[in-house]
Amino acid sequence: MIATVTELKVYVPSEDFAESQQFYRELGFTLTEAWGGNFDCRLGDTVFRLQNYYVKDWAENLMLQFDTPDANAWYDHVKPIIDSGRYKHARVGPPEVFDGATIVHVHDPCGVLLIFIQ
Repeated sequence: MIATVTELKVYVPSEDFAESQQFYRELGFTLTEAWGGNFDCRLGDTVFRLQNYYVKDWAENLMLQFDTPDANAWYDHVKPIIDSGRYKHARVGPPEVFDGATIVHVHDPCGVLLIFIQ
């Protein structure tokens, strides 16, 4: 028998757990309670585990890449959420084109970088 895996879950930090939960809900993720008081954040076939744990250097160096058919749509969706002021540390950059790919960078409330790439 060959050793294999069926799923990979990345544990994502949060500085303010309630704020991060709300942020990801607003982005469109479905949150379900998981082991240890954490929450699984699911959107389509992607899932990561949001945890009530924070280390600044780790959070600000963690990146999650989401492949999407429309990065511009993500920008249009996220920009009003950021502009609302509900998440004072979150930010979004305008779409950029690099090597033919359209990329939108979103920083969550504690600095985790979400990369939406088309």
